[in-house]
Amino acid sequence: MAILAYNESKINTRLRNIFGYSLFFASTFMLIVLDLATSGRGGLGSFIGICTFVASFGVADACVQGGIIGDLSFMLPEFIQSFFAGLAASGAVTSALRLVTKAAFEKSDNGLRKGTMLFLAISTFFEFLCLLLYTYYFPKLPIVKYFRSKAASEGAKTVKADLVAAGIQTKDDLHEDSASQVERLSNKQLFLQNVDYALDLYLIYVLTLSIFPGFLYENTGEHQLGTWYPLVLIAAYNVWDLISRYLPLVKFLKIESRKILTIAILSRFLLIPAFYFTAKYGDQGWMILLVWFLGLTNGHLTVCVMTVAPKGYKGPEQNALGNLLVLFLLGGIFSGVALDWLWLIGNKNESDLDMNVSQHFGLGMRSEEFGDLEKRKNNLGWSWGSS
Repeated sequence: MAILAYNESKINTRLRNIFGYSLFFASTFMLIVLDLATSGRGGLGSFIGICTFVASFGVADACVQGGIIGDLSFMLPEFIQSFFAGLAASGAVTSALRLVTKAAFEKSDNGLRKGTMLFLAISTFFEFLCLLLYTYYFPKLPIVKYFRSKAASEGAKTVKADLVAAGIQTKDDLHEDSASQVERLSNKQLFLQNVDYALDLYLIYVLTLSIFPGFLYENTGEHQLGTWYPLVLIAAYNVWDLISRYLPLVKFLKIESRKILTIAILSRFLLIPAFYFTAKYGDQGWMILLVWFLGLTNGHLTVCVMTVAPKGYKGPEQNALGNLLVLFLLGGIFSGVALDWLWLIGNKNESDLDMNVSQHFGLGMRSEEFGDLEKRKNNLGWSWGSS
């Protein structure tokens, strides 16, 4: 994303997005192929293959998210809101599918594998649909053609291929003349003018990803919902994240003041002690309440920042700014996932438990001892996956 943001004015946005959607589709499909080819067996080769395909999702996300946001930034703010609502909707659908597959396959042989394969198959279909819609339908929408033509008249070179795909013939010399006549701010100037918005997005996702989803799986303890509990928490976050991304469409709920946005975003860091003490002393009701508030503020503040920031700039500048903002958004996600591990530092006696596990398995552990050890590990916020 850093490379793409730096070179955005020289990149064919249409090819960038088509490549990103194609990579999403191919990588998801290849995960299914890999599982079928190995009959679900593990091993170093399978692990390397999975890591390779998952890494390609990162490349695809940088291509698509930066490219689409850059495109939509010189259109209407409602388009950006709609796109980010779609991102949240994907999370909500993912949670719904996970709940359905758990209910359907929980007691069957290889239930987790079957549920995962069904989810990947549905995802592959959706990604192929996205590829077709973006390639053939989206560029021909009248309002999209209008804004891309407007951006081209302001000196944008990234939309040339999109206009050709929409059937709008343009002369190269006309584009070059218009581009030379219209001066645009450099990426550095755009960043300095919008450093608060960039940091806002970074801080939103540092906080969110330091809690969601890792903490919700690792540190929530045992509750009445049992193994359904973390899935319910994830679903609660995703649903409220989706709902909140529509709130800025209500005028009096949309935050446009830069100072108020920054204050609201910094205030979210109070959620860290709130989650810590709720996990330690509270019950599942309070945790669900905190999770939906996390999702509510995440979606609402993200849309407010992304729709307000591009205002007042020319088309090429809005495209560049959109890419810069996505760069900081993804930087926040990366940092948040890394900081997520800090929640495990407070857990006591982890090394002792690890040694106990080795000793028990080495000596041959009775089933009731195994169950008791599992409870002790869960009370410390562990999961068998992390062990």
